[in-house]
This record gives sequence, C-alpha cells and structure tokens, in this order.
Amino acid sequence: MKKTISTDKAPAAIGPYSQAVSFNDLVFCSGQIPLDPVSGDIVGEDTASQMKQVMKNLGAVLDASGSGWDKVLKCTIYLVDMADFTVVNEIYAEYFTENPPAREAVAVRTLPRNVRVEVSCFAFRQD
Repeated sequence: MKKTISTDKAPAAIGPYSQAVSFNDLVFCSGQIPLDPVSGDIVGEDTASQMKQVMKNLGAVLDASGSGWDKVLKCTIYLVDMADFTVVNEIYAEYFTENPPAREAVAVRTLPRNVRVEVSCFAFRQD
C-alpha cells in the first residue's frame, strides 16, 4: 500500500511532491536541501554546513517513515561542484559507519534555491 510521509521536523516540500512515499516496506525519500524546517531559510553558505543540514533533514524524514540510517539501501548525492566531494564524503561517512548503502554522486549545474548539495535515498522499514 502506498502512503505519503510528512514531518514538520524537515522542510515542507517546495513543489508538487512528498517528503517521502512508502510502499509496503520500502521508503522513497525525496531529495533534501539545506533548509531550516521552521524558517525555510538556507542553512550555511559553505558545503560542509549545508551537507550537515541536508543529512539532519533526511534523517527526520527517515524517522517519520519508521526507517533509519541503518536501513538505507541507496543514496544519490547531487553536488554543484565536485571539488566538494571530499568534505561531503566525510560528513556522509558519519551516518554510515558499517555496511554503507549503494550510492552515486553526480555534479549538476544548479540545485533548487542555488544550494550546493542535495541528497535523496530509499530505504526499508519494519513495522
């Protein structure tokens, strides 16, 4: 059964999409950018600060879905500058200390609100 996931602990969608959608035991999380969930303002100017907020937002969506970092199967990281790959990788690694998920990191020309990084994922959950 398909179910829409929403939490006020992560930024509200800024377009016609859901923060996440679950289908049976799978959870598909939309890309998160570094927005403050309350104010909607961009958090941080540098990539490291932005990545930390992105992961905080994504974690809140995973929690709301009944999943968590240990249940993530795949992530996609979008970067506006591949020179930021190392710093993003260091922060990302803090969330996946054992059995990391599959992943790709791609450079893009621009991201919503001109942020520097966006991360999406899919995971499983157990009721």
